[in-house]
Amino acid sequence: MDALKTIASDSLKNELPQFNIGDTVKVSVNIREGQRERIQMFEGTVIAKKGSGVAETFTVRRVAYGVGVERVFPVHSPNVKDVQVIRRGKVRRAKLYYLRNRVGKAAKVKELI
Repeated sequence: MDALKTIASDSLKNELPQFNIGDTVKVSVNIREGQRERIQMFEGTVIAKKGSGVAETFTVRRVAYGVGVERVFPVHSPNVKDVQVIRRGKVRRAKLYYLRNRVGKAAKVKELI
């Protein structure tokens, strides 16, 4: 077990992005298409954080053309280049799954001032 922990600790990122549930973030993701690589931005609200260590993930939700889109990103993945916090959210829950059932202004998160 200790050997697994040492291997996992080597692949952890040193500078972790500081964001919480309810924050609106812009995630830069490295996309490979054949031989080419490009960076794609995904902006949305963080609705969940799960796990710890090398298996830590966060879920980002946005509404694109009237359809809700959620993506799960591993925090320590080499494909996740950067996470920028656009605005801080004021929430009282650890998981914001209830936003899936809301539409329009009801699906907004209040801003932390």
